[in-house]
Amino acid sequence: MDIVLTLLGLGLILAGANFLTDGSAALAQRFRVPEFIIGLTIVAVGTSTPELVVSVLSAIAGKSDVAIGNVVGSNIFNVFVILGLCAIFRPLPLTAGNIRRDIPFGVVASLLLLATASDALLGYGPADRIGRIDGIVMLLLYVALIGYTIRVTPRPEESADDGKAARSMPGWMMAVMIVGGLAGLVFGGELFLDGATSIARSLGVSESVIAITLVAGGTSLPELASSLVSLFKGKADMALGNVIGSNIANILLILGLSATIHPLSMGGITHRDLLVVLLTSVLLFLAAFTFRRRAVDRWEGILFLLLYGGYLWLLIK
Repeated sequence: MDIVLTLLGLGLILAGANFLTDGSAALAQRFRVPEFIIGLTIVAVGTSTPELVVSVLSAIAGKSDVAIGNVVGSNIFNVFVILGLCAIFRPLPLTAGNIRRDIPFGVVASLLLLATASDALLGYGPADRIGRIDGIVMLLLYVALIGYTIRVTPRPEESADDGKAARSMPGWMMAVMIVGGLAGLVFGGELFLDGATSIARSLGVSESVIAITLVAGGTSLPELASSLVSLFKGKADMALGNVIGSNIANILLILGLSATIHPLSMGGITHRDLLVVLLTSVLLFLAAFTFRRRAVDRWEGILFLLLYGGYLWLLIK
């Protein structure tokens, strides 16, 4: 039964990613919105729904370390695994806007997470935690960053073929494809995670390894599927925007909302974990200036995957 659930979940994920990509691309063409912006907003927030649900419910239940650990693990997985795999299949080009604005936003969000979770280190309190005021600041900063990005990103030129293709799809069909695709990603991810976790437990895999790998990776399955499908459909901007947008949303929106509901203590999450989150953002920025300039190259994709393997080894050794 677990194998059936796992396969069914995988099928829903793939179908959902396909519908979401096609519907989002049609929406971008209809309103001449850059595909990167669609990836940064609709796709990124939509595919971050599992992280949102897990973190908010964990905050309400007082399980702060689960709320923070879910975001930390997902952000590391998003860059090292998702962008790593995408770059291996096809190098990801970076625009001047990505380098000057979008990726630095991710670095700023990571630095903010490190700072707000270092109360004891900075002398602001006896214990490290993300308080309600920190959460409200994060939420306001998220709204400001998204608004600024939308305002300064130029609209793409509309070609005759793109305009005709976009107008041929009714608005209600776009909405159905986007909402249906997101639903397939979320419910498929839950089925896949539940089935895979049960299989792992039956094989004697420890709970700590399951939490580090399957839970963090499982809540990031929507991002993985939508990014790979977008890449194979020639929508590299959407794949990149999805990952960058998801990481920013995870910190500023999800942790911001969770901390506003209930202050979050660090628990078993260490500063080493937060520094690895910061490292992912810094390495993504540096990728623009190494090997193939202004692109995340295949060699960098391989490096990202190796670094993720090394991080897991440090956690479970």
